Amino acid sequence: MTEAIAYVGLGSNLGDRAATLRAALERIDELPGTRVEQASSLYETAPVGGPAGQGPYFNAAARIATRLTPEALLDGLLAIERSLGRTRGAERDAPRTIDLDLLLHGDAVVRRGESLVVPHPRLAERAFVLAPLAEIAPDLRVPGLAPRVTVAERLAAADASGILRRLAFPRTGDLAPR
Repeated sequence: MTEAIAYVGLGSNLGDRAATLRAALERIDELPGTRVEQASSLYETAPVGGPAGQGPYFNAAARIATRLTPEALLDGLLAIERSLGRTRGAERDAPRTIDLDLLLHGDAVVRRGESLVVPHPRLAERAFVLAPLAEIAPDLRVPGLAPRVTVAERLAAADASGILRRLAFPRTGDLAPR
């Protein structure tokens, strides 16, 4: 496969949230044929759905270059989640150590049952995804989504009341573009 630009949403609301997101980025960068080109700031956000009383999330987005297919990249992201302590239970939107969502993979529009949907089905309606994505790709247009407005325009139209604050992303290594 030729190289594609993909975007991944990252989230955590259990444990050392920033360290977990940093570790996830480092592991994404280690996937075969894949490199992290850019990561957004951290956004502390109120949880959406799920059980009452859960703590706020740290959310971020990353731009990656990859030779992996959408299916192979998703498999890699799920393996990273497991390696960082994510357990998937029956309760939707439950607290989690890590959540990695494949938001976009080039211009691909993919639907493989419920397990793989690209672009991510709720990308355009969630400010906690749009804010970090707009930081690193404001002019990006989501393939297959009408109207074809930019991510920044979608964010401007979204309810951003759940975004509590923006923080610098602490790093232990240089994940800047190489």
